[in-house]
Amino acid sequence: MASILIFEAASRLEPENHALAADRLIPTEDAAYSFWPDVACSVGEQSANPANSLKRVIREIGLICAVVGVAVIAATFAAHADPLPAPAMSASLAANADPYGVDLDWAGKWSVGGALSGLAYDQDNSNFGTHSQADLDNGQVWIEKKDGWWQFYVQAGAYSLPSLGTGYIKSSLAPALLYGDVPVAYVKLAPTDDFSIAAGKLPTLIGAEYVFTFQNLNIQRGLLWNQEPSVSNGVQANWSRGPLSLSVSWNDGFYSKRLDWVSALASYGFNGGSDTVAVVASGNLGRNPERLGFATPVFNDGDIYNLIYTHSSGSWTISPYVQYVRAADGSDSAAAALLVNYAFDDHWKLAGRIEYVGSNGVTNIAVAGPGSSAWSVTLTPTYQYQRVFARLEGSYLGASDITPGSAYGPALDRDSQASVFFETGVLL
Repeated sequence: MASILIFEAASRLEPENHALAADRLIPTEDAAYSFWPDVACSVGEQSANPANSLKRVIREIGLICAVVGVAVIAATFAAHADPLPAPAMSASLAANADPYGVDLDWAGKWSVGGALSGLAYDQDNSNFGTHSQADLDNGQVWIEKKDGWWQFYVQAGAYSLPSLGTGYIKSSLAPALLYGDVPVAYVKLAPTDDFSIAAGKLPTLIGAEYVFTFQNLNIQRGLLWNQEPSVSNGVQANWSRGPLSLSVSWNDGFYSKRLDWVSALASYGFNGGSDTVAVVASGNLGRNPERLGFATPVFNDGDIYNLIYTHSSGSWTISPYVQYVRAADGSDSAAAALLVNYAFDDHWKLAGRIEYVGSNGVTNIAVAGPGSSAWSVTLTPTYQYQRVFARLEGSYLGASDITPGSAYGPALDRDSQASVFFETGVLL
């Protein structure tokens, strides 16, 4: 969700940098945009100074080589394992069903996976004027131990997080602005089959869409996802028995580096697991830090609630959900989404998403300005052959009651945005 926060980030610049920020807010169509590095250097914990761009490109290439190298080494020396529980996947893309594993005797069995993909897009009313470009959106590898009383998961590499209505942040810059080159990493203690405790950089319990492109039905994440945390630092306890699962997490919400959020999820499966209902409640028990990082919106001091239903039967996966967000100042947002996937066969699938988000109050809750509303339609036909996939996506986003400077387009004053994305890659 962090890419929609650029103007909140700009508003938090030091006073002496406000003039600089104003120069960047309304660029010309042919400007060489340097707003992102300015924001990163002013509010990001990790510098994205243009002087370091070459170093980041070199590191990105190194990470890609590492992904390929680990896969080659694993293929050469490793045995095969059952499908991995993490990262979680939606219905449109299937994870490697035969991942690589290494039995390290007393240290247990370790498994290796990865994702290497690129995308290209064309967009009207693009934020900050970049109408089209190509990028590596995933160059990641993960290592995990999923058995025994102690387990772990580490995911590292380059990534981008495209989402509706936001400026695209390339993978060479996104880790510095967001969650680092190791976006997800945690250790887990599992004394019984029913109970476990994990600690580290954890995927959020909130919402129905995941963090990275390859995990989701669609290439771009949606409007509701823009209002949700993606990765949080914290501790999470999990318990399950039969159809009932419970999780409780003490974390830092929108990656605020302050452990004052509590999140809880309860889910119940029925009809033989074909149907699941999940309820999520989360909120900040304290207050925002004085200085917010790029990934942390001002409504980090509020609450978020979800009701999610998922039905999977035959070729269909259908998941409607509703979301309510409230900021500390009383501003709020009510939203609903419908996510659908239909599998024509083992290779061809069609995913769709429709959404509506409304808001009230004086705080922009990641929509198109305070008190604005927005809706979207997204279609994503997908083809996958074994580990290789390709998908095309078309989306349209419309908004009303916008605030110029918080909406869409080069000057962020437009009320609509249409996009076409293409993504292809391999799941290792």
